[in-house]
Amino acid sequence: METNNKLSSKRLYSLDALRGFDMFWIMGGEGIFIALASLTGWPVFKWCAEQLDHVPWHGFVFYDMIFPLFLFIAGISFPYSLAKRIERNDSRQSIYKHIIIRGLILVLLGILYNNAVRFNFGELRYGSVLGRIGLSWMFAALIFMNTKLNTRIIWFTGLLIGYWILLLLFPAHDLGSNDIFSREGNLTSYIDRLLMPGKLYLGNHDPEGILSTMPAIGTALLGMFTGEFLLSDYLKNKPLCRVLYLIIAAIALMLIGKLWNIVFPINKNLWTSSFVCWVGGLSLLLFAIFYLIIDVWGYKKWVFIFVVIGMNPITIYLTERIVNFRSASNFFFGGFAELLPETWTPFVNAVGVTTIAWVFLYILYKKKIFLKV
Repeated sequence: METNNKLSSKRLYSLDALRGFDMFWIMGGEGIFIALASLTGWPVFKWCAEQLDHVPWHGFVFYDMIFPLFLFIAGISFPYSLAKRIERNDSRQSIYKHIIIRGLILVLLGILYNNAVRFNFGELRYGSVLGRIGLSWMFAALIFMNTKLNTRIIWFTGLLIGYWILLLLFPAHDLGSNDIFSREGNLTSYIDRLLMPGKLYLGNHDPEGILSTMPAIGTALLGMFTGEFLLSDYLKNKPLCRVLYLIIAAIALMLIGKLWNIVFPINKNLWTSSFVCWVGGLSLLLFAIFYLIIDVWGYKKWVFIFVVIGMNPITIYLTERIVNFRSASNFFFGGFAELLPETWTPFVNAVGVTTIAWVFLYILYKKKIFLKV
């Protein structure tokens, strides 16, 4: 893999900002907008609130993008980290070791996040968001390291088409459904019921199950394609042309996703191939906008609030599971809530939780403490 030394050592500020923007919503941002919708009744906030809760099965809203966007961003980062390791003359064996260990650590952290410290192993939930990120990123990174671009594209296409064909050809009949894309009748859920240990998140299906990891690798690969494109010398002196290429690719992916949706519904729970293309296109479009404004035009100050979050995403994800920020919010902001009408309480609470979590991350940022896996 050929890299530009100057680019490989340069950190994408837009990537940290976009990662922070992504995490903002799950560390309290969604609560702020949901409370505003209830408080004001304004159509714009009502629409936002509708976008901040997952669809039950088929379909898509903005909140369904949070998870795959993070995986896409992790994919973008990999060519940069790989280039740095190559510049340091790290051996391939050490890079492989890092990739595999990182993937497995995320799986273990995901199990811990879901279940806390418990020893009733037969009743634990083993599928997780962190596990999905770890395994999908790990397999995508191994593909990336051992193939050239044309072969990677074949891998990407094969994973998505292969997953679709599997679900078409092998429906599940154990629960009596004839709908091959329903929760009861699809192959992905059937394999989870058959092979996954412990309990499934939805009883008869786990959104971070075994077979659906297959197309999720494609989401990570899309990010890696993006990172490799930015890292290359192609159009390096024409950043606006690069952004245009990113936007064109994003629109193409979104169109493919929408067309594929006709025969293979966009579905986050199944991580369908149409979902990969649709949300991959949206993620790429969002990244292109951040990249244009922040890294090309140089407007950086406005995203500092997101950068602080984006530098410690795993930290805040795990900490919110362990630390009661709501109790801290009530301590510092409860008095303000008491001064206002009761209808303001959800908004004050949401702002309080988000503020305290951000201050916690800011302290870590100033101390240069970053949890990395």
